[in-house]
Amino acid sequence: MKHNEYCLPNGMSAETFLAEYWQKKPLLIKGGLPALVGMFEPEDVLGLALEDGVSARLISQSDADESQWSLKNSPLCEEDLQNTPKLWTILVQNLEQWSPELGELWSHFDFIPKWQQDDIMVSVAQAGGSVGAHYDEYDVFLAQGYGSRRWQLGKMCDDGTPFVPNQPIRLLDDMGEIIFDEVLEVGDVLYVPPMLSHHGIAQDDCLTFSFGFRRPNLVQIIDEVADVATNHSELFRVLTLPQAAQADAYELSRDSIAAMKQALLDLLNSETGDQIIADAVAELVSKRQYELLAFEDELNSQELKLRLSDGECLMLNPACRFVRVNDDWYINGECICLNDTTLSVFVRLIDGEVLSYDDVPNATMDEITGWLNDNWLVLV
Repeated sequence: MKHNEYCLPNGMSAETFLAEYWQKKPLLIKGGLPALVGMFEPEDVLGLALEDGVSARLISQSDADESQWSLKNSPLCEEDLQNTPKLWTILVQNLEQWSPELGELWSHFDFIPKWQQDDIMVSVAQAGGSVGAHYDEYDVFLAQGYGSRRWQLGKMCDDGTPFVPNQPIRLLDDMGEIIFDEVLEVGDVLYVPPMLSHHGIAQDDCLTFSFGFRRPNLVQIIDEVADVATNHSELFRVLTLPQAAQADAYELSRDSIAAMKQALLDLLNSETGDQIIADAVAELVSKRQYELLAFEDELNSQELKLRLSDGECLMLNPACRFVRVNDDWYINGECICLNDTTLSVFVRLIDGEVLSYDDVPNATMDEITGWLNDNWLVLV
């Protein structure tokens, strides 16, 4: 994608954004995502929220006491929508799973590595609907897709920032000094860094799309490193440790703990350790948070050939997670093997091409069919 198509203010480079705003301070991007305009209406999202397999939440405020909130997780039903209080919001996660066209809009954020992409969430509400004042532990670009929403931004929070007690969702009772207070119109985007308090209130029938970015935490990395390390048989050998005389036979000495810690550090700092960490992190960040939706029944290669010859084309499924480490590709948590021929096809797809019948070599048709059946690709 050309830099002038990035979701950034006119004249701002990716380098400036990353140096001055990313994970530091908010940024309003007027008209930052024009491709989102007209893509969805509230009825589209409300209908999707009732579908099987959709991750949705209904958050509402009591008509009798607006300070009292309620939460219902999916599955939602028609009665839930018909019996809502006056102030309500429905959140639907992982929307790119259901709309490849929406998923293609991730490319407007390619100034941030794709391995940090989380998912696209949409919030649908009528006038006054909100999820309250809160903060997120990840970066988010809040894109207005329909109607308008007023956003207020306040203080930076930390792990000790208190929440309102006895509520089903995390709500802040104090946003501190308000540093931003504006209404976003269709196509506008607001970048909010992690831990910054924010509060959005629908001004009318409203759709707000959240493009979230996050990194793994250390516990996740340690867990994945341990899992990958089980593939290295030499690491199952019992450690050889020096042993000094001890007055207390029950004691696990500091020297013994230090020796085991050093053995672990020596492993992590070795070539084997480098490979384990690279594999572990690549598998971790390429794993999907949600089960992958199958758009098609399984096809054989002859059936795929026929569909392509009839004019259908292949493109990457934007709901999948593709990560490259050196020359290795990881898809949805697994390292895949590609020969020269299939790699050339794969690279074209990664570059955003839509491939027709003539673009798929006959020798790769069986493997490409497997990619489609694994839902890495979609037919369009």
